[in-house]
Amino acid sequence: MSMPKRKLGAHGPEVGAIGFGCMSFAGFFGAADDETSLETLAAVEAAGIDFWDTANIYGMGHSERIVGQYLKETGAEVTLATKVGIVPGPPRSFDNSEDYIRAELESSLEKLHRDKVELYYIHRRAQEVPIEILAETMGKLIQEGLIDAWGLSEVAPATIRRAHKVVPVTAVQNEYSLWTRQPELGVIQTCEELGIAFIPFSPLARGALGVSDLDPSQFQDHDFRRVNPRFVEPNWSENLDYIHAFRAYAEKKGVTAPALALAWVLHQGDHLIPIPGTRTSTHLHDWAKAASIGLSEDDLWDLEQILPVGWAAGDRYSDAQLLGIERYC
Repeated sequence: MSMPKRKLGAHGPEVGAIGFGCMSFAGFFGAADDETSLETLAAVEAAGIDFWDTANIYGMGHSERIVGQYLKETGAEVTLATKVGIVPGPPRSFDNSEDYIRAELESSLEKLHRDKVELYYIHRRAQEVPIEILAETMGKLIQEGLIDAWGLSEVAPATIRRAHKVVPVTAVQNEYSLWTRQPELGVIQTCEELGIAFIPFSPLARGALGVSDLDPSQFQDHDFRRVNPRFVEPNWSENLDYIHAFRAYAEKKGVTAPALALAWVLHQGDHLIPIPGTRTSTHLHDWAKAASIGLSEDDLWDLEQILPVGWAAGDRYSDAQLLGIERYC
């Protein structure tokens, strides 16, 4: 399937306008099995999605192993991103030291069956390491050919600027969707100004903007959303009222709700490359053609009325989940 292309940063490669997040393969949003995950990756490749995102922390390397297995077995050519910096707990902590980053990168490359990755993110910034020192570490990895470029996740505009002055940042990854719009308060603009790709994760609101209602009472114990404030009552019932109105509008337009939600994200700037994720190819087909959906000024106005800024009840993370996130507003 043909997929429109966008630049992964001012000096990066062209990739599909829609990428793919592989977090779900580790069971963060319900049980996942390897056979289904591999089938999903085949559907992702067939859809023309060639920018894949994983992390060493997803299932303690399980997501990377699944991606690596698929790449080894099929020879698929994709632009690959993985992440480092979160140390599993309890208690959860963060490590941005050069020794830790190098050791984790070696482990990730082994799982991915790669000699290098095109993009290596700092998953969370460890505040005790000056961002300039961290940038220098990433610059060494680039010079050594172990990574092509580096990025940051869940950081403030000031951090992006400081890092970019030392070693140019290629991509910044933060949560962004119709129900999480904080990046509009500086991150999106900073990335555009500096020629950095902005990579929205969870652009479908962690499944909330899907084709049917989620039932939080059925979430498994290890499901990330089980303690997420937006999925806990009374917040969830309040949020459903808005979601139903949005879904009705999408139906009126003849598209699915997730495709419309993703089209809205794509419309926010040519430097945005969202990375929705899914455990199954069925859900993939719900939004895979979102890049072909045009939105008029009237459509955008309608969406602002249906889902006004700040409509979601509850914080996007619980207090424990917020650990390591840079706040700037």
